[in-house]
Amino acid sequence: EAFKAGGGQVENIRVPLQNPDFSPFLQRVADAKPEALLVFVPSGVGAQFMKQFVERGLDKSGIKLIGTGDLTDDDILNGMGDIALGVITAQHYSASHDSPENKAFVEGFKKANPGLRPNFMAVGGYDGMHALYEGLKKTKGEGGEALVTAMKGLSWTSPRGPISIDPETRDIIQNVYIRKVERVNGELWNQEFETIPNVKDPTKAKK
Repeated sequence: EAFKAGGGQVENIRVPLQNPDFSPFLQRVADAKPEALLVFVPSGVGAQFMKQFVERGLDKSGIKLIGTGDLTDDDILNGMGDIALGVITAQHYSASHDSPENKAFVEGFKKANPGLRPNFMAVGGYDGMHALYEGLKKTKGEGGEALVTAMKGLSWTSPRGPISIDPETRDIIQNVYIRKVERVNGELWNQEFETIPNVKDPTKAKK
């Protein structure tokens, strides 16, 4: 809506999830010659998308590639190779997030899962368990509605950064980080360079 209000043009291209062959859709992008391509794909197929993006020559077309964090998911990013360098994404967690809490989390995760690094799903599981633990402490072990009520308004410092649970909507409030894929010490990382703080569900925030 913001792009259209500013006089820009936006086109949506939907890709079947059961057969993620991006070639015909990327050809439509090449023919349209947009200034930028915003990509949202399920986690796990980002590498396939990036490969076909390069095969079509779109990496040298001048079209800016941006996406949600699923595109350069932390646990598969290294396997993408140099084709991922420079890609800009937005996500609520990066394995490279610079904080004591995240460094301890990454270290513990790697110890338990040799050769892997945590991604947004891993930190989601971690924070979910933290919320349950803190809620159960408040209710002295009682579950059900008492537990749900106890978790409303919880706030803590997560490996992803400061987060809280909105007491009205029960949705999470969290930072969203703008990242760029860079090579650091021989590995590819989503390096954060800007933070959008305290983001709520935009569909509910508008109401």
